[in-house]
Amino acid sequence: MIDQRFATYAAMLLRLSLGTMWITHALLKVFVFTIPGFQGFLASHGMPPMLALPIVVMELIGGVLIVLGIRGRLVSLLLLPVLIGATAAHAANGWVFSNPQGGWEYPVFLMAMSIVHGLLGDGALALKPTSGTGRSTLQTA
Repeated sequence: MIDQRFATYAAMLLRLSLGTMWITHALLKVFVFTIPGFQGFLASHGMPPMLALPIVVMELIGGVLIVLGIRGRLVSLLLLPVLIGATAAHAANGWVFSNPQGGWEYPVFLMAMSIVHGLLGDGALALKPTSGTGRSTLQTA
């Protein structure tokens, strides 16, 4: 049984953590790997290099929207293709993300958490939760 007294705060923690991850990964691509470096990474995996900038923009804007709780659960689901691409890029490296070139453990975990967020809701303190009522799907008891 779900303890409804704290479920909305658990959903908020998931939302904040997931959104922060998206923001930090976008900034990592900008400031550490650089956009040209990320383009090279995509090309080395047979993906179009021109996707680098749109991916970074999607990650950054999506992360901010998720953190703020502005249609966060919908944004989490809309970002799934980025994680599918990341999983494909790392699939040959094995399961553990600490493997050379990173494994597929982390992007698959983030896909699962994105789906959980999409199903669970934005939780407490979301500015504009995604639900038919305009309120968070979880309510405090």
